[in-house]
Amino acid sequence: MKSAIGKYLVLAALVGSLTACGHMSSRDRSTVAGAAIGAGAGALITDGDGWGTVGGAAVGGLIGNQVGK
Repeated sequence: MKSAIGKYLVLAALVGSLTACGHMSSRDRSTVAGAAIGAGAGALITDGDGWGTVGGAAVGGLIGNQVGK
């Protein structure tokens, strides 16, 4: 039962986060995408270390912001 509730909560959060990006500019979307990709890369490179994940998100967000100009 808890597993099904968790799946629905994750699905609701995903749908909510996707609809929240509707009013964002192209630069904002690039920043968010860069941060997400950077966080994933940082987590992979540092084997899930929190500081590596946060650092990757920060660097990815900066790169995404500059690319999205």
